[in-house]
Amino acid sequence: MSGSGSLGPSVWAVSDGRAGNAAQVRAIVHALGETRRWLKIGHIAGEAHRADPITVSPRLPWTLLPADKWPSPFASLPKDQRALMQAPWPTVWIAAGRRSAALTREARETSGGKTLTVQILDPRIPADNFDLLVTPLHDGVGGPNVIQTVGSPSYFSPHAIEDAAQAFADLADERGKSAIVILGGDSKTHTFTEAAAIRLEAQLRTLAGQGWRLRITASRRTPDAARARFRRMADETGARFWSGTDDGPNPYIAWLTFSDVAIVTEDSANMLSDAAWHGLPVHIARLEGRSEKFDKLHDSLIAHGAARWFGGSLETWAYAPLREADRVADAIVNKLLERYPQPSMDGTDKVAAPDWMS
Repeated sequence: MSGSGSLGPSVWAVSDGRAGNAAQVRAIVHALGETRRWLKIGHIAGEAHRADPITVSPRLPWTLLPADKWPSPFASLPKDQRALMQAPWPTVWIAAGRRSAALTREARETSGGKTLTVQILDPRIPADNFDLLVTPLHDGVGGPNVIQTVGSPSYFSPHAIEDAAQAFADLADERGKSAIVILGGDSKTHTFTEAAAIRLEAQLRTLAGQGWRLRITASRRTPDAARARFRRMADETGARFWSGTDDGPNPYIAWLTFSDVAIVTEDSANMLSDAAWHGLPVHIARLEGRSEKFDKLHDSLIAHGAARWFGGSLETWAYAPLREADRVADAIVNKLLERYPQPSMDGTDKVAAPDWMS
């Protein structure tokens, strides 16, 4: 995933287009491109550099089958997507989502094993179909090539944090009793009911009355009624609220950077993990509904020391920030160095940063 003039290994970032899956791929790709890592692998002469992520949308009847049973997996794709699936193959293929797993498996086979394949999330087929399988600890998938993560791989580059800090420099003077509130929404397992919204609103109003600076952000899945409720509450209590570009530039990274604690609804592994990446004490706010996997996710975050259940009051505590994308990127670098040992540098070698880090 770099421009045609870049040096170094080529990386394809592949997902089924779902925002959460694409975010996990992006996190690992950006962590891989961090300067200290790229210097280790920049000597690799990659082919098939692609500047943009690849979204795949395989069709029926393929999607009804297990990923290791798809006949001619690339034939499952629409014509324009299928045209991308040809040699030269990338050095590294990083994909997320069950619907991409068969394509990851096929890329590995079609490249003759030359492409290092990394699959994120449980593909429901054996892990040895990939070079690396990255799954959350709560999925319970193991194996010698499996990396179990606490929560989701999140990553925020130094450049992104610096840019956000400059764009929202006023927030630096508002540290102390500042809380980012990250609202999720309805999903297969949870529902942001009116009762849940009323409960959370009452808790936030109490915190605002105690002097907490609240910075509330809504997600794509936040119900319109809840969005309107918390916008109104923010106006009435002096809190900040953001749910889209109509509210101005996105302050998400700045709010994560300049807040002291986080309140995050329980329905999103990515949102919980973003706050834990920053080392914020994460207070998990309940919605309606539950699932065994999410119960295990919450337990793993609590066991790590990153999270506690939100009961209306806020606490601060310290723990090791959750840097799972970095851990995965390090594993990818080690795998690449096994295949392409780093040469001795004689001063004439050129290593260019990947284009996605600019």
